[in-house]
Amino acid sequence: MSSVTTVDSIESNGTESKERVELPPLKGAALAMLTVATALATFMEVLDTTIANVAVPTIAGSMGVSANEGTSIISSYSLAAAIAVPLTGWLSRRVGEVRLLILSVTLFTLFSVLCGLATNYNMLVAFRLMQGLVSGPMVPLGQAIMMNSYPPAKRGMAMAFWAMTVVIAPVVGPVMGGYITENFSWPWIFYINVPIGAFCVYSISTLLKGRDTEVSYEPIDALGLVFLVLGVGSLQYMLEHANDLGWFQSNEVVTLSIIAVIGLTFLVVWEWYDKHPVVDVRLIKNRNFAIGTALQTIGFTVFFGNMVVMPLWLQTVMGYDSFHSGLAVSPVAMFSIFFSPVIGMNMHKVDLRYLVLTGFGLFAFGAWYSSLLTPDASMNQIMLGRFLFGLGIPFFFIPLSGIIMQGLEGEAITAAAGFSNFLRTLGGAIGTAVFVTLWSRRTTFHHARLVEDLHPGNPMYDQYMLQLTQRGLNEAQRYNALNGIVNQQAGTMATLDVLYLTAGLFVMLMFCVFLAKPVKGAVASGGH
Repeated sequence: MSSVTTVDSIESNGTESKERVELPPLKGAALAMLTVATALATFMEVLDTTIANVAVPTIAGSMGVSANEGTSIISSYSLAAAIAVPLTGWLSRRVGEVRLLILSVTLFTLFSVLCGLATNYNMLVAFRLMQGLVSGPMVPLGQAIMMNSYPPAKRGMAMAFWAMTVVIAPVVGPVMGGYITENFSWPWIFYINVPIGAFCVYSISTLLKGRDTEVSYEPIDALGLVFLVLGVGSLQYMLEHANDLGWFQSNEVVTLSIIAVIGLTFLVVWEWYDKHPVVDVRLIKNRNFAIGTALQTIGFTVFFGNMVVMPLWLQTVMGYDSFHSGLAVSPVAMFSIFFSPVIGMNMHKVDLRYLVLTGFGLFAFGAWYSSLLTPDASMNQIMLGRFLFGLGIPFFFIPLSGIIMQGLEGEAITAAAGFSNFLRTLGGAIGTAVFVTLWSRRTTFHHARLVEDLHPGNPMYDQYMLQLTQRGLNEAQRYNALNGIVNQQAGTMATLDVLYLTAGLFVMLMFCVFLAKPVKGAVASGGH
């Protein structure tokens, strides 16, 4: 973080002036405390993207709305956050990085409390919308402040701690949300943010007092802001509802897609030439930023899509409840928790491209291993597959952050963090929409293919129906039992298709890594 502050001084002629004083960088316990505080702020924001998912039926029921209406609790948050994230660079220049982070965390905590206190559904959706809006800067600022607070030689450790929170929080969210909902009451999924938020605000404001970045009162790029809201808002809303609406068979999806394309196209063109852009799209002129961000976005799209489909399969096909399905996929983060610091401490010794290559390879291997699962797979077998898939996480997020930030310094780090995190979040939304649709359609396809062979005269069909008859089942019960088995087989086969696709895409990404320039260690500069 900036180690320069401004103090009042008195000139010899008696006039007051401003003098810039160099502050020593944070070290030891102070730096460790700042790391914990910024990591927790990031963790809290990312956690809230998934912790409410499993509680939607409970919340909807308690407020007298349908489960479909209840999904607005999720979509309102993600829609507002998607718009706010890319504004981080511009807002930090207007407000200051430290002040903006403290303000974001404070308001996020306040709206978390209001979400828990909401007495009707419309109030809850409104507070979730505001919670998402103020949360936008928290993740990119957490990354930027960590990087700017560590010396260049130890910046890899900063990225390791940041990456751990980004990866672990979405995995922990459904498990924690399911446990809290079942054992307490749904408002507590929001109230748990209060002690975390209070600790973060106190720690950051105390440790970074007098270390804020300089404020520049740039004019508001109103037209760029309009294009951003139209383009990103339409795209995010379309992605969240496209599967339910039938994708491009729906006029609503087609209209939203057209608005998104027009808005984003005009946004890029306008921001490229504007002197004070709300989103600095000119960062893509930096080769490693462009390649690194593209790999991170595509990789996270595939990773997150896979992470969404697995619990869906476990709950709808394998009969797991929300808590146990979350528990079954949770080992994906275990390796990252313990090995991320090792990667961070040693990434300055190797070309980061080889670490990313290793990460993509491990993702591909883990997806392939999970594709060996069968409908009678035990929970331990599923957890092992998820653990192996998670081996690639520390080799993916941490080194790619180094590639993305290579050669950037000062305010450019904050702008790059906002831009890259926006695309990463968008990748997650695309992965969810596309992979869930793919899984649903492949399930329907396999179901139809399996049913083709189920008819009288087929020896296996006749033998199975005879067994059910001998057990005393009537005709309707026999067909229901048979349909249940077909559904389970079709859902499992669709899941395997997704895993095959995941493995194949990660193998393809392995060959794209070397489009980036060689990078040894976290070499971004952090001075202001």
